[in-house]
Amino acid sequence: MKPNIKQILLFLGNAFIAIPVYAFENPMFARDAENSITAYIAQGTGGHDIRKLISPFDWEISPQTFLMLSYAQPRTIMRIPARTSINIMQNIAYESSNGLSFVGFGVSWDISIIDWHGFYLGAGIGPYYRDNHDRWVSSRLFFGERIFIGKNIGEHIRGEIFTIHFSNGDLTDVNCGFNFAGIGINYSF
Repeated sequence: MKPNIKQILLFLGNAFIAIPVYAFENPMFARDAENSITAYIAQGTGGHDIRKLISPFDWEISPQTFLMLSYAQPRTIMRIPARTSINIMQNIAYESSNGLSFVGFGVSWDISIIDWHGFYLGAGIGPYYRDNHDRWVSSRLFFGERIFIGKNIGEHIRGEIFTIHFSNGDLTDVNCGFNFAGIGINYSF
């Protein structure tokens, strides 16, 4: 039996009940930090397939530039170091991708799965809302899934390499999705 979108959202809502935690336990934040600001920039890696999240061999560089600014606070999710972020984003599409630009905002929950010698590996998910719909995703509501590798590069500075996939979870018939790969710089305070 294939789960429907209501079951998936109910599961995610219950799975991501977060409890505040002190940041010294969290590799995505500086010691004693309670907030962070992160700026991300990414290049489009094509639409259609969530596999592109983890398979660079499937990437098709597309003329899209993705910018995102995030404000986050440390959390734990089932005792795993995490962060809850409020995100504002802009996709700038040009050339053959003309008409795919959008502005959006959303909330995401990221967990740090591995913390090793200043490096951390994580994954995240969250709902987003954007200002229009287009030929790749015909809804304004969509979801983002992200995988990232981060590195502590200073007392309050973290760098991240990430991939992100946006789609609407088949809420509509048109759901090619967007994929991006890029870098982020994080300042925690």
